[in-house]
Amino acid sequence: MKRDERVVLAVSGGVDSMVMLHVVAGAFGATGPGRLVVATYDHGTGPHSSRAADFVRHAAASLELRCVSAHATAPIHGEASWREARWRFLRDVAAGESARIATAHTRDDQIETVVMRILRGSGARGIAALYATSDVLRPLLDSSRSDILTHAHEHEISWCDDPTNLDRRYFRNRVRLDLLPAMRAVRPSIEAEFLTLARCAALMRETLREVADTLIVSAARGSVEARLPDAASESEIAAGTAVPGVKDWGADARALLWQTVAERAGLALDRRGTERLVRYSIAGRVGSRIPLSGGYEALRRHASVEVRRCVQAETSPTILALMSDTRYGVWRFRPRSDTTISQAARNDPWIAWLPRNRDLAVRAWRDGDRMVVGPLGRTRRVKRFFSDQRVLASDREGWPVIVADGEIVWIPGIRRGHAITDRSGRPGVCIACERVHG
Repeated sequence: MKRDERVVLAVSGGVDSMVMLHVVAGAFGATGPGRLVVATYDHGTGPHSSRAADFVRHAAASLELRCVSAHATAPIHGEASWREARWRFLRDVAAGESARIATAHTRDDQIETVVMRILRGSGARGIAALYATSDVLRPLLDSSRSDILTHAHEHEISWCDDPTNLDRRYFRNRVRLDLLPAMRAVRPSIEAEFLTLARCAALMRETLREVADTLIVSAARGSVEARLPDAASESEIAAGTAVPGVKDWGADARALLWQTVAERAGLALDRRGTERLVRYSIAGRVGSRIPLSGGYEALRRHASVEVRRCVQAETSPTILALMSDTRYGVWRFRPRSDTTISQAARNDPWIAWLPRNRDLAVRAWRDGDRMVVGPLGRTRRVKRFFSDQRVLASDREGWPVIVADGEIVWIPGIRRGHAITDRSGRPGVCIACERVHG
């Protein structure tokens, strides 16, 4: 944690977060009030929850730190729901403050999380738990809970006990209060072994990210395209930039790799989805696609696979605006100043000069569509233009065409028709098209 960055401290009022609050505030010193924000969330689980939020607000004020708090607007039940609501609140605060979140997770929290994930059948990547690379700061992760208590007593730091921490209805409490003590009694070194396992898993995650980076063609929120692990070109092999040994990876290793690739699109693959993606990437037919969990799909290209959100293609025509942006499904049309278009970019099929004196609309192409391509009125099927550009059938679904007075004049990204190619003496508006992911 650097003293020149802005940080949102997630403080619940418990001993761990109160120690973090005092230690970090002391480390930032006079710069703290300008760079630290305390955030506390009242889950609405009872009077103790409200008292803890009040306690945190008073503690922040005593340290001259601003405190942002929120209260659950509806009853929240269960560990997962509490965690989801709390993190949504914290991320909203951090976004508003342009800051990073700091939590008071300790070494004991890491051990408990690893055990819980093993019991839930998490894969090797999940076992890294809190050791996985993250934008969240965890300054106490290498400290034990007993170390935290000792520090609190020595420095007379007050805190609020949460009675739900003793409630065995919750999975984490059963792991902490019953399972781990029983495991330690049988194998005293078990906690250290869990931490070693988690560190190995975290190292593996980093290695997989490095391998995935060599395979990813493009990545955006909601979409990622990656070359097939065994599809290195001859030039890559000759240059020594191909991924060594990936071609011989087994199904388990490939599963870990595709999970890492999918993560770049914000997609967390479950086991079934991962297994389907592995099989599909090996044997899937070019141009085919399969559904994945969470509203995603995978599309097999010639030497790559794209994982993307499933988007319902637009079918109804939409008037194309010449003075403002027009959104059509996953496509966006925006006017550009003619003077900002370089001479080289004038041949870009994603840019066109459209006439002002005709009724312009955008619609999805249809089988049988034709476009005029020459001065003598010769036409050609739009489908043939897609084939020339090797646009897969699955990608053509919902692809827009621009019509002027009912005549197709532009297939964005593919071809401009004769009606707008010849611009002599015709005033026109420069329009650029782009595909928007996510």
